[in-house]
Amino acid sequence: MVNWEKTKIGKFLFEREGKYKPNDEAIAGLKRIDKIDFSGNFHIATKPSRTNMILICPNDLVISGINVSKGAMGVYHGNENVSATIHYSSYTFDTERISIEYFKRFLKSQEFVRLLKEQVKGGIKTEIKPKHLLQLEIELPDIKEQERIVSHFKSVETEDLGLKNELIHQKILLKKLRQQILQEAIEGKLTAEWRQQNPYVEPASELLARIKEEKAQLIKEKKIKKQNPLPPIGEDEKPFALPQGWVWCRLNDLIYENPRNGYSPKTVDFPTSTKTLKLGATTSGKFIETEIKHINEEIERDSFLWLNKRDILIQRGNSIEFVGVSAIYNGESNRFVYPDLMMKLKPVKSISEIYLHHVLMSPFCREYFRENATGAQKSMPKINQGVVSNTLIPFCSQTEQKAIVGKVEKLLALYDELENQISINQTHAEQLMQAVLREAFSPSSILQNQEAVNA
Repeated sequence: MVNWEKTKIGKFLFEREGKYKPNDEAIAGLKRIDKIDFSGNFHIATKPSRTNMILICPNDLVISGINVSKGAMGVYHGNENVSATIHYSSYTFDTERISIEYFKRFLKSQEFVRLLKEQVKGGIKTEIKPKHLLQLEIELPDIKEQERIVSHFKSVETEDLGLKNELIHQKILLKKLRQQILQEAIEGKLTAEWRQQNPYVEPASELLARIKEEKAQLIKEKKIKKQNPLPPIGEDEKPFALPQGWVWCRLNDLIYENPRNGYSPKTVDFPTSTKTLKLGATTSGKFIETEIKHINEEIERDSFLWLNKRDILIQRGNSIEFVGVSAIYNGESNRFVYPDLMMKLKPVKSISEIYLHHVLMSPFCREYFRENATGAQKSMPKINQGVVSNTLIPFCSQTEQKAIVGKVEKLLALYDELENQISINQTHAEQLMQAVLREAFSPSSILQNQEAVNA
């Protein structure tokens, strides 16, 4: 029968003592731990820190106090001593009483989180200090049972890793499928059969001419401002051939005014009548109205900053992955203003804003924005209004735009279903691992399993 006993963590883990000033000779020349990720991998930095430091030796258990419950801990297996800021803590351990592999898994269990919540005031987002960790009292089996549990875990983890890798692979394939759908849409491939059945639709050149006339009239009536002149499109610029009846144009040909950057006054942490968007409102490619901040400033009701139905927002500044991502606003007027790191487009009435959005989100346009972002090596690459205005757009008739939108929406609805199913499967995989963790660190469950085997 397995013998479990209550014991404090401090009985088998011992904090490595010593705090050092950044310029202390004891840590001079040592590299330092930059972070420990949630998989327990160490990231080492050479840049010095101005914070007080601790010493870490090979085979020490190192814990990142802030993210310990998410798995940000590990055994340092380097060959040389390193340092870390005092936000970390380092421990030696009694290998006759504790298996470090067992303890690492215990730290990921809900039982550990429960005990930590009881011990730490302010919740587990509070920095976890040695005084919190070492005083925790846990149920601990003998060392042989720990090793048996670890052996069981390793077999489960191998299967779990295989499942998770497969789900990640499926997500990658699904993302490629979405990109292929959008690319084939803007190349006219999705509607090849439709064009055969509808050979007499208006050429896009005629629609483009009418748009030009409409905008000229609005400028004459002083309802919109004259746009910046655009360079002609050279043959060497055209990235792919278009179907008969399509034409290449630039984005400014299809919007009423030049793209306009938003405005970012200081935000406040209390509700106000003026809501401005966070970047997260459009990062997914869909408008999410809960991603907002408040500003304590009145914006005139006729200001261009207010969003109106059919407006398209483009992120002009973000990480290289998201710069240029767009989303359509279809809500009520004068509900939201938009920040400086976004710009707004007002599509002409005779173009489908959904079709234009699909073009902007296609692999062709996404790559164009990434290539033309400035400061790509810095923290926040940006695209300017000139880059957006000159974006090449494959343009077709209104009726074909409608056909393309219908095709794409059906395919993306199927895509969303598949993506949702993968997310559900990932959740189930995580729940299964948590169930294994609960069973492994529960003496009653272990005893029940043994009794079942003996029976």
